[in-house]
Amino acid sequence: MTDLVQVALGLGCGGVIGFTLGLVGGGGSILAVPLLLYVAGMTDPHRAIGTSAVAVTVNALFNLASHARAGNVRWKCAGLFASAGVGGALVGAACGKIINGQHLLFLFALVMLGVGGLMARGCSTDAQAPVPTERTTMAPVLLYGVATGFCSGFFGIGGGFLIVPALLAATGMPMLNAIATSLVAVCAFGLTTSVSYATAGMVDLPMAAILVAGGMAGGLGGTLAARRLGRQPQRLRLIFACLIFIVAFYMMWRSAQAMGLV
Repeated sequence: MTDLVQVALGLGCGGVIGFTLGLVGGGGSILAVPLLLYVAGMTDPHRAIGTSAVAVTVNALFNLASHARAGNVRWKCAGLFASAGVGGALVGAACGKIINGQHLLFLFALVMLGVGGLMARGCSTDAQAPVPTERTTMAPVLLYGVATGFCSGFFGIGGGFLIVPALLAATGMPMLNAIATSLVAVCAFGLTTSVSYATAGMVDLPMAAILVAGGMAGGLGGTLAARRLGRQPQRLRLIFACLIFIVAFYMMWRSAQAMGLV
């Protein structure tokens, strides 16, 4: 594969990730690893995970800046959650690097099935459900932080699809604030994972930059599409959940082939 073709494919992959994030508001970054492996031509699962972690961190930082200017971030909660989760992310990244790449991809596919299930379930959530009372207890925030940090480091993902529900469960804060606050943790976990993989030589920085560039352009397109299709957000999330299911089953099949199971 020539360098020019790989750049074009990388931009396309970043565009798909950014577009889905802008369109449905989350979950798009979980497509980064399979896109890098099966479209952009990366062959090492660990390198794909490390590279995607860098791209996810940069994209989350841009989104965080927007929410911070709007005053949506609960900084105290974000600091507690992120500081607890960084330790979990370090342990998760260390564990992920020593596991066979194909086994890791198989587990990653199982996580994708869970993400798809959460997104599909969210499509049927009653919008008129009562808003829970907001809480300020530290212990649940710290415990959820460690758990989600581990998953983020282990799989090299932003983890927003885990962090937002965790913040809602731990504090009961409004959804908008949970989304904005989660970005602090996504940045912290992603940076921790990125550094861990980079020190092991498992990050392709040029490809990460290409993903970020494509993601910015795709994000603009996704946001515009979301405004035009905003009357049917639940249907959009359901479509994207189905896409995640398809990719997850494909990853499981490819991993099973590589491990000689099929």
